[in-house]
Amino acid sequence: MPAMKVAIIRQRYNPYGGAERFVERALSALVGQGAEVTLVTRNWEGAPAEGFRQITCDPPYSRWLGGRAARDRSFARAAQGILGGGGFDITQSHERIPGCMIFRAGDGVHAAWLAHRSCIIGPLQRLAQRLSPYHRYVLGAEKAMFEHPALQAVICNSFMVADEVATYYGVDRSKLHVIYNGVDPAVFHPGLAAEFRAATRAASGISENVPLLLFVGSGFERKGVPQLLQAMARMTRAETRLAIVGADRKLKAMRALAKSLGLENRVIFTGPLQDVRPWYGAADGFVLPTHYDPCPNAALEAMACGLPIVTSTTCGAQEWVHPGQNGWVVDAVDVPELADRLDDLAALAGESRPRLAARAAVEALTLPEMSLRLLALYRALSPQA
Repeated sequence: MPAMKVAIIRQRYNPYGGAERFVERALSALVGQGAEVTLVTRNWEGAPAEGFRQITCDPPYSRWLGGRAARDRSFARAAQGILGGGGFDITQSHERIPGCMIFRAGDGVHAAWLAHRSCIIGPLQRLAQRLSPYHRYVLGAEKAMFEHPALQAVICNSFMVADEVATYYGVDRSKLHVIYNGVDPAVFHPGLAAEFRAATRAASGISENVPLLLFVGSGFERKGVPQLLQAMARMTRAETRLAIVGADRKLKAMRALAKSLGLENRVIFTGPLQDVRPWYGAADGFVLPTHYDPCPNAALEAMACGLPIVTSTTCGAQEWVHPGQNGWVVDAVDVPELADRLDDLAALAGESRPRLAARAAVEALTLPEMSLRLLALYRALSPQA
């Protein structure tokens, strides 16, 4: 039987991006099974590129007249041309491109995100959101893709996302396949505490008996950092410290907010880190009160390291949380409730049972398991099947 020919589309590589890590793992799994894999991208610099063919298409667009919408539209058209003439058995896109066979909704549903965002912004921002050429383009591309007859499957990284795809676009449930992200249990594990806890805390001036909570992520506004800081200021366990790991253009503004709330000695902003494991090892709990996050790798990694978590009702990670056992789920905009749950999370510091429960909740979500489910889906959809 000839090798399966697979095309995977991702516009660019971001070393901190969860979608990119998923693409890397999918590429590796397919190549390992003998598939002929082609990556269609605008820019994949800085990423592994072994065992597959790469087609780079970077068509010109007007940064001044069209901005992000023009950029995405130009790439989509170029990618559609490549797919149409490539003779591929499987075409999987991580971008909203009508005509793909499989779409992985790693970024969730844009219509759902805008609906959530409308609840936390002011009237002028809502008007700007409705008139935004970029949002209008993405919504149009999303609708056209989900309605396109070529679409045979949607890979959802949480049941939350599957529900949103069905609700907003009426996609038949038989096309929705929930495949959680995978984590390497040999890299992210509770043993990181013994390896990194003492040194990481000492380097930041955090004593052993002080509860330390951890946030990891970029996109501070979307992931609820302003509300998190406000909740920290309301905590009764005022000795609790918070480490915020991530890159964001609003980093300076968040530092200023922390200072205005009297948190300058309780909150550490580390900036972006290639290796977050020392902080997973140093922390007592993980917090991600995001306004919208389909399935954050950081939450998966944290739980694999044995960290109980507090997350939100608009985060796919809620599906791994058993309230009171390995964490809590809150409304992202309810600051008083968030403060209470942060107190609860801090109170778990030093307890082994919630750490074991956190690890157990995600123990089956390994990279090999994710790869097996992906390959099973590809084989089921391949014309060679």
